[in-house]
Amino acid sequence: MPPGLRSRFWIESILASATGILAIVTIFWRDWIEAVFGVDPDHGNGSAEWAAVAVLALAAALFAAGARIEWRHARHPQVTGH
Repeated sequence: MPPGLRSRFWIESILASATGILAIVTIFWRDWIEAVFGVDPDHGNGSAEWAAVAVLALAAALFAAGARIEWRHARHPQVTGH
């Protein structure tokens, strides 16, 4: 593991994992939104669940990209020349 990893890397990694897991859970268990929050925003047609999958997958990709950028910055720190 590269030295100098900032807390931002860890936060983005955790968020990428959490949102990715939620996206996968939503694909296989579409009623978790109704079970957890007690609301049925799409009245049973499934559009809210597919929108949630899209948003969660996009968030996971963005958080993972941010974590990757942090990882690369820690591995290859910028050299400041005089």
